[in-house]
Amino acid sequence: MSPTRLYRLVARAEAVTWALLLTGMFLKYVTETTELGVQVFGMVHGVVFIAYCLVTALLFVDQKWPVSRLAMGLGAAVPPFATVPFERYAERAGLLGDSWRLRSEAPHGLLERLTGWLVRRPAQGALVGLVAVAGLTGVALVVGPPA
Repeated sequence: MSPTRLYRLVARAEAVTWALLLTGMFLKYVTETTELGVQVFGMVHGVVFIAYCLVTALLFVDQKWPVSRLAMGLGAAVPPFATVPFERYAERAGLLGDSWRLRSEAPHGLLERLTGWLVRRPAQGALVGLVAVAGLTGVALVVGPPA
């Protein structure tokens, strides 16, 4: 999967889960009919939020984004639906590649070596990503919901 396709997928998934969570919040706070939407979609959104942030960090390293673009990408996950306009901006600005740079280029430094390993071995990289999302979700559950 290309960096562009992966980023588009997680950016749109993050926006969709925002919509689901907002729907759940409407049902809980406006209609006062059920809390189930917030319970279910809050968890789903949290998992996808973490995945989006990890993919953003992966692209930051692989595509050599400036730190300012990393901050913009991570910040786009906070307001509802902002990941989609940021993904479109990133594609137009050439921040997303058609291929992974570190599949063919020699990595420099620890972060690039780790990222290079992940992108050169897509199956193992996906598994590491799933484990990272699960682990960070577990930490978030232990810490508790945002106040």
